[in-house]
Amino acid sequence: MAIDFTCRGLLGRGRGTATGNSCVTGTAPALLGTTCDPAFEWKVYGFSSLLQRGATPANSAPFHCCGYKWFLRVTPMHKKSGDGIVHLALDLAISRIGLEQGLVMNAVFELSMYNHSSGTYYGGKASYSFNVKKTHSKKMCLIRLGKLLKSSDYLVDGSCVFGVRILKADVSSPKKMAVVISEKPVTVQNLFLQKKDLVKGTYTWTMNNYLDLKLPVNSPAFEVGGHKWHIRMHPLGDQYSTNSLSLYLHLHDPKELPDPEPGMMIELALCILDQKYGKHFTVKGRFVFRIGSKAGWGWSNFIALNIFKDQSRGYLVGSNCFLKADITVIGSSNDN
Repeated sequence: MAIDFTCRGLLGRGRGTATGNSCVTGTAPALLGTTCDPAFEWKVYGFSSLLQRGATPANSAPFHCCGYKWFLRVTPMHKKSGDGIVHLALDLAISRIGLEQGLVMNAVFELSMYNHSSGTYYGGKASYSFNVKKTHSKKMCLIRLGKLLKSSDYLVDGSCVFGVRILKADVSSPKKMAVVISEKPVTVQNLFLQKKDLVKGTYTWTMNNYLDLKLPVNSPAFEVGGHKWHIRMHPLGDQYSTNSLSLYLHLHDPKELPDPEPGMMIELALCILDQKYGKHFTVKGRFVFRIGSKAGWGWSNFIALNIFKDQSRGYLVGSNCFLKADITVIGSSNDN
């Protein structure tokens, strides 16, 4: 089923002059220029502090379109393929929740950032076929990091505004499900990043019976930032993984609050300790956790099972392994 979204209020602006290209590889690069106003805006206050904390991508809280949940991901320091020049890059992701096996979402969308000087959005158009195994689009490089830091067009008072507009979606499913689309007001998310007095916490989960596990298992609850958390392991991988161990971090708070509620931007590092050589396996990300939400963040393909189970590597010794979570609360988030 094809769904078209009309680009309202900006037809007079046109596309502008192409001034660059995306870092998508394997396809023709997208020309960059003036785009439509987005249907989803992510206002990141204190973006400069995110740059100071390194290249780890940051994921927005979910927004809704086409009956599905989506996320915008910002990679502040992405090395462009070919020349290695560091760019700010965006990509679009779809939540696996409600996305059935066999369903393909062929989407055409625009990713952009706000130019405060011209009052327009600058970015490019892209397309991607999303499914439960492929939830993230290719990265689109919007601007060189050096240019961003020197410019007052996009970075104002240390803050940036990013946008997404889905222009078309072609949903295919073995059941040929119909998708009902309704026009909604622009969704605006605000992210307020902290520069100091960050709340940090570390928890190490000691496991001595991994080889006996078949079903998902949760760590004991631990507290960071006034909230309780737990790690969830799928020892043989979840339904989205490919021969990999799956690891997620969840809020353990029992109270249930309606969506949306204020959230926390978490800088997360999940680590499997190397018990022999000290060469620990770590994956990092930045995510918005909603207070009261049962959803977790993590990785379905955290580490390949053949690597994890290889006793010579030191991640699993006998049936023993150690999983560590480093959590830093770097900001707060809310919706308008």
